[in-house]
Amino acid sequence: MKLFIASDVPKDKMDEFLSTTDQVNKESLLKDGYVVEIGNEIKGCFVLSTVEDGMFWLKQLYIAKEEAQKLPVLLETIIVLAKTKEAKKVYVHSHQPVVDILLGAMQFRPDKEVSGMLKLDQRKGNWWAYEVS
Repeated sequence: MKLFIASDVPKDKMDEFLSTTDQVNKESLLKDGYVVEIGNEIKGCFVLSTVEDGMFWLKQLYIAKEEAQKLPVLLETIIVLAKTKEAKKVYVHSHQPVVDILLGAMQFRPDKEVSGMLKLDQRKGNWWAYEVS
């Protein structure tokens, strides 16, 4: 598994990946996102946006169904990336019970008091936070 800054990926390779899913916002991905390459193919992506100093929002997390078993490793990799960005906290919004279980198992904690601009995102689901140490 390799991560690449989405804006650095050749357009044809990015377009090929985006044609496999309708669940990704291309504009946001190219602005703040990363792609996940597995076996020389892009199989996933995520956006790690700065909310405020030291706080990040992990959004648009996507991985192809055939690679779903790698999701825990991908989450660990994202946490390491957040540490390199001197993150203090990483927020995730989940709207799937299976993702809630995974986040709980990975030391994320439910967070009812989300920060700043995250309050604008009032979709159904649960907010989680990871304290980066």
